[in-house]
Amino acid sequence: MRFFCRENWGQQLRQATALVGLLTLVSGCDWMPGKPKPAERWQPDTAITDFANLYQTQCAGCHSRDGRMAAARPLNDPVYRAFVDPKIFRQVIAQGVPGTTMPAFAQSAGGLLTDAQIDILVQNLLAGAESDRATLRLPPYRAAPGDVQRGAVAFQTFCAKCHGKDGKGGPTGGSVVDPNYLALVSDQALRTAVVVGRVDLGMPDWRGYVSGRPMTDTEVSDVVAWLISHRKK
Repeated sequence: MRFFCRENWGQQLRQATALVGLLTLVSGCDWMPGKPKPAERWQPDTAITDFANLYQTQCAGCHSRDGRMAAARPLNDPVYRAFVDPKIFRQVIAQGVPGTTMPAFAQSAGGLLTDAQIDILVQNLLAGAESDRATLRLPPYRAAPGDVQRGAVAFQTFCAKCHGKDGKGGPTGGSVVDPNYLALVSDQALRTAVVVGRVDLGMPDWRGYVSGRPMTDTEVSDVVAWLISHRKK
């Protein structure tokens, strides 16, 4: 009986020693090569709060990484940032624009981003816009389309030299009356294009179509009306 107890005690001691060794090995894994640093470890998409990471994964596919030659307009254009209404800018990111290529990113609208992540995007993308806005005399962001007939005249004055007299394309600009293009852009997107241009494509803003002769607010609205009139019903 005494021999049995001693043998059992020795077995328990060996098991305890092995357990201590295993715990020591596991707790000491931080030194092992290849172990990711805390900042490199996986985290759920909803936990990402770094602006650069959010922009690269959610926005750069359409708006490009550096604002050049993208499918959609660059978001680092100071004229665009000053022109756009911050509340509408956030709404567009969150809810998208139905009927266009801009999807919704808010989880409440079927997207992947939390409200906090959308706020991070808006705050960083529009950083400095207030000071840019103070130095520019911009046409209103929103305005009803103007007069189609006046728009046809204004188009010849400000746009035809690049896009052709009928808007179907010219020496340095593509067609702006193509039904496929007009089907994918909203009325507001057309207005934004007329006012802001596309700096990455060499298209000037409302001040640069005719040297020394910026477009008036009325002329902007009239050209937008003329463009809209070419959209298929």
